[in-house]
Amino acid sequence: MAEQWIDIGATDGSTFKGYLALPASGSGPGILLLHEIFGVNASMRNLADYYAEEGYVVLAPDLLWRVGAGIELADGDGDLDGAMDRYQDFDTNQSIKDSADALQALRARPECTGKVGALGFGPGGKLAYLAAARADVDCAVSYYGVGIEAEFGEAARIKGPVVFHLAELDRVVPAEVRMQITAVFASRPDVELYLYPGCDHGFAVPERASFNKTATLIAHSRSIAMFRTFLGPHYDLSSLWDKHTELEFVTRSAEATMSTMVAEPYVNHIPTMTGGVGYHDLLRFYKNHFIPKTPKDTRLTPISRTIGADRVVDEMLFCFTHDIEIDWMLPGVSPTGRYVEIPLVAIVCFRGDKLYNEHIYWDQASVLVQIGLLDPKTLPVAGVETARKLVEKSLPSNTMMARWTESAPKA
Repeated sequence: MAEQWIDIGATDGSTFKGYLALPASGSGPGILLLHEIFGVNASMRNLADYYAEEGYVVLAPDLLWRVGAGIELADGDGDLDGAMDRYQDFDTNQSIKDSADALQALRARPECTGKVGALGFGPGGKLAYLAAARADVDCAVSYYGVGIEAEFGEAARIKGPVVFHLAELDRVVPAEVRMQITAVFASRPDVELYLYPGCDHGFAVPERASFNKTATLIAHSRSIAMFRTFLGPHYDLSSLWDKHTELEFVTRSAEATMSTMVAEPYVNHIPTMTGGVGYHDLLRFYKNHFIPKTPKDTRLTPISRTIGADRVVDEMLFCFTHDIEIDWMLPGVSPTGRYVEIPLVAIVCFRGDKLYNEHIYWDQASVLVQIGLLDPKTLPVAGVETARKLVEKSLPSNTMMARWTESAPKA
């Protein structure tokens, strides 16, 4: 994405800069992105681009401009001392006024066609909280906001929904402060507080030693759920996933399948670790090892579907005849001609209206039993029975447990 900076007019007649990121569609709801003490650095610009990929018009104003315009420090421990020195001169009240000016500039952009939310990190997390109280944002998300406890008097002024992401090991936002935040908003059903166990301040920044990938992914999904609900845009993820699978299994076109995905997607078939990361490897996988190496009689029978803000979870029966070497499921195994039915779960994550990744799970032991490579008499595994019991709950349970009969009620 080409970098774009715009001028923002301040109320006092001055001008400062802001980084603007636009979605592929060219327009959408807005997000005011409020940075940490390191300025609008590469990490923050990447985050703006990330949310633009989700469908938002994102503006990240330079809120350090009154200390020194264009300050951009590395987002890690190396520049922490310098960042803290500048933070001593950081005027929160003036910064919220500058944030309000940036918000007005964002709303005035022709690309910003809907509502606007605030998203902040560290000191920016506090500013997101204050923007919810003093500015006209429609919702706000705060990551480990620093100093919110000094502004609890503003809480009553917050009319819209807010999400707080807090870290268990955070000494900057310690346990007593987190408890106070929880108490202040205890009666507000539109305020969500999430605590991330084992995480420290800055857990959502890849460049930090404290970065926690799994917590970051969960927090992002929760943030997107907030923004989708109160800002939009609203995508029909179910139909997008159906189209993707149609192109895989009916049209059987690798290029068309890839057109439903982001620029750099990935797919991971968990049991066999097959798939691909990035456009070129995934296209190679689809074109040479998935689409032409999937049996022609493959049938997907839906069992259940759960749709979230940024993902679809599909539970299905995957049925096929093993009449071809299936590189992605049974690599190196010659066709046996046997028919196979297995439960399969697909967890599909989206960015905006494009697929970002797929995690596909199935019971590989059941596949091996059904093609005759694993003996269910010697191991606690089952064949086609796993698929049949998924459909018919009345089939017997606990047949592998020799001790099941021992727990039967005594007459």
